[in-house]
Amino acid sequence: MTQSATVHPRFAQALTARGLDDVEVRTFPDGTRTAADAAAAIGCELSQIVKSLVFTADGAPVLVLMDGASRVDVGLVRDALGGAAVQRADADTVRAATGYAIGGVPPFGHATEMRVLADRGLLRHTAVWAAAGTPHSVFELAPATLIEQTGGTLVDVREGAA
Repeated sequence: MTQSATVHPRFAQALTARGLDDVEVRTFPDGTRTAADAAAAIGCELSQIVKSLVFTADGAPVLVLMDGASRVDVGLVRDALGGAAVQRADADTVRAATGYAIGGVPPFGHATEMRVLADRGLLRHTAVWAAAGTPHSVFELAPATLIEQTGGTLVDVREGAA
């Protein structure tokens, strides 16, 4: 169910800026705040959900794109960033860096530019779903296209990948 009136304005601008005007944003009244909620609402595998997770590395925000069925290995993120001090960002840092609240953070269209790491596991699917700026909205893209649109670096940062 597409409801363009409910698309977050910053995210709508990001879609347009990337030439992705044809991407359908779907909204779900019951919400898609967690990966499990999103997968249930969409009717897809949990691993097809893209979690957009913000960490800080030496104080700077870094976005990690991870499939919904996996957890991020902070040590692998640190290694991918060249040994930076890495920790999970708090809610205020996430909002300041992205312009969105946790549960609705999309993979692009953020308030600030930041480095993006995309876990290689996302490429196991032909299509993945990510938040579209609100805890009620999602969109679908091919994972390679998503990674390209974010300028992400492809890495193995999920637990068990080492």
